[in-house]
Amino acid sequence: MNSTRFQLIRILLFIAFLTYGALFIYKTSVIVEGKRYFCLMDDAMISMTYARNFAHGNGLVWHPEGKKVEGYTNLLWASFMALLHLPPLDISQVSLGIQIAGLIFLFINLVIVMKICDKFVEKYSPTSLAALALTAFYLPLNNWGLQGMEASLLTLLLNLAVLATLTSLQYRESSLAAFILLGIGTLARLDMVVPYLAFLLFLLLLDTRNKNTVLIWSIIILFLSVGSQTIFRFFYYQDFLPNAYYLKMTGIPLKMRIIRGGIALLLFIWKFNWVLFFLPLLGLKHIRERKILLPFILILFQLIYSVYAGGDAWEWWGGANRFISVIMPLQFILLSLALFQVIDYAMNPAGKLNSPHPGLVNLVFGILILGALINSNAIRGPEALEEWLLLKPPLHVEDHREKIEEALLIRKITHPEARVAVAWGGIPIYFSERQGVDLLGRNDRKIAREPMREISSFHQFTPGYLKRDYAYSLGELKPDLVAELARSPEEAQPFLDEAYQPFITNRFHMYIRKDSPHINWEEAAKRQGEKSELKPVGQ
Repeated sequence: MNSTRFQLIRILLFIAFLTYGALFIYKTSVIVEGKRYFCLMDDAMISMTYARNFAHGNGLVWHPEGKKVEGYTNLLWASFMALLHLPPLDISQVSLGIQIAGLIFLFINLVIVMKICDKFVEKYSPTSLAALALTAFYLPLNNWGLQGMEASLLTLLLNLAVLATLTSLQYRESSLAAFILLGIGTLARLDMVVPYLAFLLFLLLLDTRNKNTVLIWSIIILFLSVGSQTIFRFFYYQDFLPNAYYLKMTGIPLKMRIIRGGIALLLFIWKFNWVLFFLPLLGLKHIRERKILLPFILILFQLIYSVYAGGDAWEWWGGANRFISVIMPLQFILLSLALFQVIDYAMNPAGKLNSPHPGLVNLVFGILILGALINSNAIRGPEALEEWLLLKPPLHVEDHREKIEEALLIRKITHPEARVAVAWGGIPIYFSERQGVDLLGRNDRKIAREPMREISSFHQFTPGYLKRDYAYSLGELKPDLVAELARSPEEAQPFLDEAYQPFITNRFHMYIRKDSPHINWEEAAKRQGEKSELKPVGQ
């Protein structure tokens, strides 16, 4: 492909991505009570609550008056979120800054993806454009990155590390840039230790001349990055690991977790299209260049880790989970290389130096890449394609609208000192600005360390949502308001019957503690529905 056409297509793809990303972000916003709210995924909004408290001088906590628990898993990302809480922005607009940052990180990542692809092919190859297009418009990565998760930053750091390593190997130099970048990555999410170890294995196998230097410095950098945050965690939270580790990895049988993770991975590969997923393994002539093993090893390590962790909470959605999405750009690079090779060989089986049909090769390649793009995003059939094309709101947006409405109602019927029990630990607490009681244990040390509750099938195995203790959450902690319940609400009923009364509106069914001094009883009485018989204190 000539350079002029290549540059034009690249610019058009960049413009198309930025336009798509801006529209995606706009589509995640909702109008509530006449005001537009920008909102992130609920897990990201948990980090936002920690960030707000940190920015306001109240510590890196879920609530200033609560116990110190590391309910986030992304120290660096939460700290970055705190910066956006320093300006006097309206609470409805702060999330937009995080989404714009995610868009910028994903855009830079596209440039890096093309540079990585160029390490394996000649300049101005259509494979670079193909990898760019597949990455730019991959719904799962855009969803996590543009809805506030740290996936955008992690993907960028991972691919920067790949590029740095390939460049150093090209010039036969020893470089520790990959370990520095991934060391920073562990501050954004601790499980970036997995690709860190993959890089270490690759360099020990390939860069034998500098093996001792690589081993020593990789250990030092890993100790500084992981060790520093572990020391901070121990002195600040009195824990060696994030609360999410105890919640998701303890009290759950290892065999059950791995089986569930394996099933989730197989379903993802099937929905992605197993032919496309495994195509890079077939006949890649570039395999002779040992550096191509790096993306293969990274993908393998992340897939194994996803299985070990039991998968993620969103496998029902059909797309790549948060562990897998960060390595999908590498998968798309390998897919583009393999697909172009297959087409080129089919049209030039004699292996002539100059292909007799270069234009036809590029045309067929472009058509197949378009097919692969559509196929990889059809994770739930036509419904998923509607989300991908932004004909439908992105994942959970309608749920976010409901939770913001719930949060605003909570703020109106409670005093600032009120404690509110929630199953969604992010949006209701962030927008209501009340102290939360986390029924699922993400921000509760005691629940996180309990054994998982019994489930009747693997369909109920949702990582991070397997533990609850209503006797503790409602009976001991005594929240002023129960805004929502987790699974098995019948287990909560005895505690609700004893100390709470229903508060029912046209949209919500909550429970108010009968003797709570932190309820705005007059306002609550105005907002109750006809079926609610709310009795304020003393009546």
